[in-house]
Formats: sequence, C-alpha cells, structure tokens
Amino acid sequence: MTTRREPTARQMRLAVELRRLREAAGLSGRQAAALLGVSPVQLSHIESGLTGVSEERLRRLASHYACTDTDFIDALVAMATDRTRGWWEEYRGLLPTPFLDLSELEHHAAFQCHVAILYVPGLLQTEDYARAVFASRIPELTIEEVGLRIRHRMARQKIRIPYEVVLHEAALRIRVGDRATSKTQLSQLLALSEADHITLRVIPFDVDGFAKASSTMTYVGGPLPKLDTVVRDAPHGSVFIDAEAQLNTYRTTFRKVEAASLGPEQSREFIHKLTKEL
Repeated sequence: MTTRREPTARQMRLAVELRRLREAAGLSGRQAAALLGVSPVQLSHIESGLTGVSEERLRRLASHYACTDTDFIDALVAMATDRTRGWWEEYRGLLPTPFLDLSELEHHAAFQCHVAILYVPGLLQTEDYARAVFASRIPELTIEEVGLRIRHRMARQKIRIPYEVVLHEAALRIRVGDRATSKTQLSQLLALSEADHITLRVIPFDVDGFAKASSTMTYVGGPLPKLDTVVRDAPHGSVFIDAEAQLNTYRTTFRKVEAASLGPEQSREFIHKLTKEL
C-alpha cells in the first residue's frame, strides 16, 4: 500500500488499537510481522498509521493476538476499510489538520457530550459568535482565514447525533462579541435546546462546591465504548485522548458535572432569563 504522509486521527486510532492488541498478546513487532508474513518495517508502518491494512490481514492479526471480541474486531475492520472522503476534505491544506480530524471524528460518532466553561461550543454557535471567537485569536487571523473557519464550523453543525451539553453560566454571560451577538446566541441556544437530538443543561454560578470541570471537555462516542475519544483544547490545536483509564476518568467527570447542573427545562428558563436581561 502507498505510504501516507499525514495519517488522519481515525487512521492513527486504528494503528494504536492494533499496537495495543499486539502488546497485550505479549508479542514483539518482529514476532507479529513473522506471523503475518510481512517485514518488521511493514508492520511498523501499519502500527504508525503510515499504511493501511486489509480486512484479511487485520483479522489474521486479531487471531494471532488471541482477540475474541468479535464486535471490536468488526469495528476495527470498518475503520480499516472505510474509504469515506468527507466534506471536510475540501479544507485540507487550508485549515490546520486538527480541524479536519475533529470533523472526521464527529462524522463517525455515535453520540457526543460536551462541557463548556467559557465559550458556547462550536456546534451551537451562531455565525456572528463564531466570527467574534476567531477574530479574538492571537496571533490574529486574516479575514480569509476567519471566513474559512466560520464556514467549516457552520458545516460541522449539520450532524444530527445525540448531543448532550453542559454550559457553565460563565459561558453564557461572557460577551465574546457585542450585546446583540450575545442576545442572538442565547436565543439560538433556546431554539436548539428544543431539538430532539440536543440536551442542554446549565450550571449556575451559585452551585455550591462546583470544582468538577476546570476546562472544556468533549466526549465523543465510538461504535464501542473502548473506541470512545475525549477531545481537549490545547494552545496549538485539539488533543485526542483514548487511553481506557483516562476515558473512564472523563466518563465519571461528565456524570458528576451533569449531576451538578440544572435539568433541561430549568436550564431553558435560566437562559430565557439571561436573554431578557440583555
């Protein structure tokens, strides 16, 4: 197969899972390559996401690794044989790679959960709110770059997977743009909270002892829990987290944050009150 110059996050996740299976089986790369009938370099490329792997080879590897989880193997096969060229590919070379990786992750997601502390999540932003967010970046973006990012963000909003969002009151009160932008954004949140696939909750400032989430967190569900992913913001782009121990930590964190929040109806009333204050 052709060597990839820049594997996508999905391709890298497949590679990581194959490496984890080999290590769990107690096999070295050289031993696994011999069982598969390829060179150690070829196996290394597969485990680095630099080359793909066929269904036949993947199932042989799973057999050699004594993996009997058929649902997991089938999910890996689906990842290995997927040839989707999604809408986000039109932005390749125009936007940073993490933007495209996030779009790909969302496209294949079963559900998504989000905790937002300072900003309204991108999937719920109005165009003007998104423009204000991107215009405030340091170093500054050009007008063309801001336009590209806004267009990409609006395209991401077309997904219709189950989406649970917990918004801290700070994210609702901070004026990213002007008063009109904030009011329109709050009105949009009210409208979106009525959508069948969106559950929106708010954590008010006056909740006692809230220290369960100090920054934004996005939890993206895979076809199986062990293929879930957590996305955290970082200064130079998103960081994808997939280690099982960390996934369990973030699952627990989201449940605690959710428990500290208002119910969906109370949250709508809270946002409606803030909207009237503007």
